[in-house]
Amino acid sequence: MQEEESINACLHCGATSDRVVLLQCEDKGTLRWVCVRCLPILIHGGH
Repeated sequence: MQEEESINACLHCGATSDRVVLLQCEDKGTLRWVCVRCLPILIHGGH
């Protein structure tokens, strides 16, 4: 089995840090990234 390379990208939109600021968070023990554009969507939910 080949090991997957970890890419820091927004868990919602997939943007990387070369396009937008990313913030690290933890979900059920797994480190994830969210961009500042998607953070409000995750906080308030999609409308």
